[in-house]
Amino acid sequence: METISHVQPNPAEAALADRITQAAARNEPLLVQGNGTKAGMLRPVQAERVVSTAGDSGIVLYSPQELIISARAGTPLSVVEVALAEKGQHLIAEPPDLSVLLGLTDRPQTIGGVTATNLSGPRRVAWGAVRDHVMGIRAVTGRGEVIHSGGRVLKNVTGLDLCKLFTGSHGTLGVITEVTLKVLPAPEQTGTIAIPGLEAAAAVAALSAALGSPFSVSAAAWLPKEAAERVPELAAFGTGVALARIEDFAASVTYRTEKLAAQLALAGTVILDDATSRAVWRAVRDVRPLAAEPGDAVWRVSVRPSAGAGVLTGLTKGHGMTGYLDWGGGLVWLTGPATEAAHLAIEAAATHAGGQWTLMRAPDSLRSAVRVVPDEPAPLARITRRVKAAFDPKGIMNPGRITAGL
Repeated sequence: METISHVQPNPAEAALADRITQAAARNEPLLVQGNGTKAGMLRPVQAERVVSTAGDSGIVLYSPQELIISARAGTPLSVVEVALAEKGQHLIAEPPDLSVLLGLTDRPQTIGGVTATNLSGPRRVAWGAVRDHVMGIRAVTGRGEVIHSGGRVLKNVTGLDLCKLFTGSHGTLGVITEVTLKVLPAPEQTGTIAIPGLEAAAAVAALSAALGSPFSVSAAAWLPKEAAERVPELAAFGTGVALARIEDFAASVTYRTEKLAAQLALAGTVILDDATSRAVWRAVRDVRPLAAEPGDAVWRVSVRPSAGAGVLTGLTKGHGMTGYLDWGGGLVWLTGPATEAAHLAIEAAATHAGGQWTLMRAPDSLRSAVRVVPDEPAPLARITRRVKAAFDPKGIMNPGRITAGL
């Protein structure tokens, strides 16, 4: 398989650096974004000017044999996925498309936005987050300096690793301009064990057994009845459904799904075929089972898998929320009224379970009034402030996006 390379100087990056340098000199706050598809996440940014990478697009290097792809930050995620699919490869972390959830279906999400937010799909439970697969990065800091870290080979260890620092920084340290990602061969076939009729705790126990089996389960989720009914391929079950996915060569998937179903030995278990499995997991990836009405808030709660069922059950029964479990119970998606009382209930449940929360969607009034993520412990908060000061000393890059005052 040939290497495709279009590496050349990037005038858009130079222009961006000049613009940020001027903004820093004027102490002018900047709203950093790609296509703005995730602008509704976390806290609203108060800035009169926008810097966007949406116009800086294109795959600059793709080496299928080296399992590496590099693209400018404004490249639509779909363009990257199509290029990989043509060579039988895919993005490992299975980033979700949250356009419907966030109400922005008229524009594509970008590879820079995926990296800046570190959003990962169901495969996260087995293969890690986006952050784990970023091999190289280029960015313009709040000082107007162009930096790069990592490289375009899997064993590159040169220099300070800024890849993980910028991945998930939500544009608060600088503007990502180019990303290099590790990729893998895409599975030939996908199969899913579907177990209907289980309540949350029993479902998590079954999913834990599946993830702990020798059959390399790549995703595990539980959808209660109302969530399963929002997925056409699961609606006929008429009840909650636990799901465990296996991906690989066709013969291997057939063998392993049958063996796993036999090992779990749970009544009503069904093995979903390839097409059905792919449709179901796209829905789970893109948070389609969540019954979020216009005006509702949406939260993600990350806990140890054994605590997920308790968090979900407590909040759905005691506070009128709805949701479902991903990552074997370790990720709880929730939606409910966009009120401070509901948000405080989320905070309390996550804290009690030793986990964390993220406010994914809410009106600006709520996003401005509450902590959208937990406060960091004091030692870590001091490090965060020092890092912010090093890369963005004037505090102009997405000010307040994650934490008020930063």
